[in-house]
Amino acid sequence: MNDLDLFSDPHGRDPRGRGGRGRGRSAPDQYGQDRYSQGRYDQRGQDQYTQDQYGQDQYGQDQYGQDQLGQGQYGQDQYGQDEYGQGQYDQYDQGQYEQGGQYEQNGQYDDHDPYAAGHLADDQLSRRDQRAARKRQKRRKNSGRAAFFFALAFIVALVGTGGVFGYAWLDKRMNPPDFEGAGSGNVTVQIKEGDNGSQIGATLQSRNVVKSVRAFVKVYNKDPKAASIQPGYYQMRLQMSSAAAIALLHDPKSRSGNQITVREGIRVNELFKELSDKTGIAQSRFQAVAANTKGLGLPAYSGGKLEGYLYPGRYDISPKASPREIIKQMVDRYNKAAEDLDLVVKARQVKMSPAQLITMASLIQAEGGKTEDFPKIARVIYNRLKIGKPLEFDSTILYVLNKRTLDVRHGDIDRTRSSKYNTYYNKGLTPGPISNPGEDAIAAVTAPEPGDWIWFIATDPTNQVTEFASTEAQRAALERKFRAWQKANPGN
Repeated sequence: MNDLDLFSDPHGRDPRGRGGRGRGRSAPDQYGQDRYSQGRYDQRGQDQYTQDQYGQDQYGQDQYGQDQLGQGQYGQDQYGQDEYGQGQYDQYDQGQYEQGGQYEQNGQYDDHDPYAAGHLADDQLSRRDQRAARKRQKRRKNSGRAAFFFALAFIVALVGTGGVFGYAWLDKRMNPPDFEGAGSGNVTVQIKEGDNGSQIGATLQSRNVVKSVRAFVKVYNKDPKAASIQPGYYQMRLQMSSAAAIALLHDPKSRSGNQITVREGIRVNELFKELSDKTGIAQSRFQAVAANTKGLGLPAYSGGKLEGYLYPGRYDISPKASPREIIKQMVDRYNKAAEDLDLVVKARQVKMSPAQLITMASLIQAEGGKTEDFPKIARVIYNRLKIGKPLEFDSTILYVLNKRTLDVRHGDIDRTRSSKYNTYYNKGLTPGPISNPGEDAIAAVTAPEPGDWIWFIATDPTNQVTEFASTEAQRAALERKFRAWQKANPGN
């Protein structure tokens, strides 16, 4: 038998005709009819293997008859209309076997042809095909089932992990980390002017006083007295609970360092004495700083002088600060205020230099009582400068004499005649500031109140009453009122 005999049909039919899986391939075998023409693939519903031991018993009506191969697994479904009916094996009939495809080339059969000589018998091969089909179906089910369980496990793991992290995040938000107890050791911290709860907490955390800002803020927000915490230096302990830290900030005994207030209108030499009294540092050391102002950051228009450029306000002095560091802190604040006020531009608007603006502001600050009088005093100065009349300010005489009094005599004026700061004998502004003015006095220079006043006199210094005059007669009347006050208040 040659290779072609394997595919010959004993009934003379085309070995590559239509039908199951190449109907002409199989000869009549031990099971009766042609297996592929009348058996397995044509009459699977009723009887696959006829008249033999598999006909009525195992494979006939039982396992592969009406049940598994008949109407069930291999009947109308897998082998009927689907995989082996019109699908897979029709392709072999019309494709590979008709066109001489995979298993036939140039009249030769490929070594991989499962139906070539030497391979398994047809009945054995058909059973193997059946088992392979069942295994493929099982693998598909198992694969789908495994994919489902893998996806489910992944989702559970993802949700579980997210839940753990979500709970940890929520717990941290609700209960931020905090130290316990009163802490130990000591460290000096500075609470700055205007600091809120978050800023104070950040300062304390940076110095290892509290463990977290949020823990501190949580306690701070519940403390009704939190807003009363004053700026300054505090002696704190390391690793304190937030509650203990708040309590220590309220305790006056925890205050460290010194708090200095630079009053508006104070002179430099007066400030040096107050600094010396407060810090215990010799006044001469502050005077040495005034003699060498290099490196303090003074504006160029200051001429290297401190007077007028130590900005008024409250300062917290570190217990370890040197005189130069203390003075520089005040110069820095002036520079910041000048920038905020746009002082250079404002001076240009009133046709002054920045130094002249500060000088005029210092005169207004020294002469004025109430801030609402400052714009009127500024107008008096402008009016006098315009007509070339000396300012005649007692405050300039007292500056030269380094005194504070309301009783300026003619002898004082004469005695200081040679000083350029004497505004009775010199026209125009003084050569430089005579005090350290505040923001209101600076603003008055750039926004004077309209008026024709030439004089002003403090008629009631006790109550800071200042009155203004445009004529000599009005001025004389105001002077009489002031003398009456002097008489009622001797020693002034």
